[in-house]
Amino acid sequence: MSKAIRFHAHGGPEVFVWEEAPVGAPGPGQIKIRHQAVGLNYIDVYHRMGVYPLAGFPAIPGLEGAGTVEAVGPGVVDLKAGDRIAYASPPMGAYAEERLMPADRVVKLPDAIDFKIAAAMMLQGMTAQYLLKRTYPVQKGDTILVHAAAGGVGLILCQWARHLGATVIGTVGSEAKAQLARAHGCDHTILYRQEDFTKRVKEITGGQGVPVVYDSVGKDTFMGSLDCLKPLGMMVSYGNASGTVPPFDLGILAGKGSLFLTRPTLMTYIAKREDLVRIAADLFEVVGKGAVKIEIHQTYALKDAAQAHRDLEARQTTGSTVLLP
Repeated sequence: MSKAIRFHAHGGPEVFVWEEAPVGAPGPGQIKIRHQAVGLNYIDVYHRMGVYPLAGFPAIPGLEGAGTVEAVGPGVVDLKAGDRIAYASPPMGAYAEERLMPADRVVKLPDAIDFKIAAAMMLQGMTAQYLLKRTYPVQKGDTILVHAAAGGVGLILCQWARHLGATVIGTVGSEAKAQLARAHGCDHTILYRQEDFTKRVKEITGGQGVPVVYDSVGKDTFMGSLDCLKPLGMMVSYGNASGTVPPFDLGILAGKGSLFLTRPTLMTYIAKREDLVRIAADLFEVVGKGAVKIEIHQTYALKDAAQAHRDLEARQTTGSTVLLP
């Protein structure tokens, strides 16, 4: 019998239970996957806590995984049993040994990329791709600000932005994380617990500010991030690690220089199959040629997902984390 991490109510990591979770045969348009590796992402915490609503209980968390196709349902023509695949997309259910998944939400995995790397990079890497290429198209010569620069998305953002010719300023929580960020393309690091990051960004940019801020922290950094922007700059708030941003007066954007503000999600950017395939292919290319290196700094047994969540929420993790069935 296949097992999975399930939870029957919202709450802390203690709500996770490792239990049997039967998986039937794939229906029309579906495939059955046996996971080799599962990705850990902060959105999993939001789902567990109820920040983002669920359809019902019991629920299996997780939006990212890699493995092999065990069976295909009626109407699936582009995949077959034995194919290597990866995904980062709803529906939830990745924290499982096996699962069913819509075939049009997965992509074939190149032979050169192993399962653990794939599970570590699909959600974070495709997030970095759309942030850098579509939300604000970073150009050679840009100076950008990346919060949580030593985190999973942060390390990918720093490397990819550097590859595009940008100068990267990153905020981090410790000197060890600063060293990690600098080793992955971050030109300037700011220890946000010791320094006023807004003041330092202005110093680094000669008082001009930056054209874009990529902020996954949320409440604690939001207002300071606005003050880091040039007139007509773009504030990209794509995460809530410190809590959700409270309502605020939109007139503030006008007063600080006619700023742009967006709250994007990966799921919007990959909603169309052709966009999913294109974004994934772009990620596979930069990883395949070594321009972006995926750092797996923590692995946990899938049954120990509760401890992985505790460590993630305590900011004790860096880079990417993978759960192994």
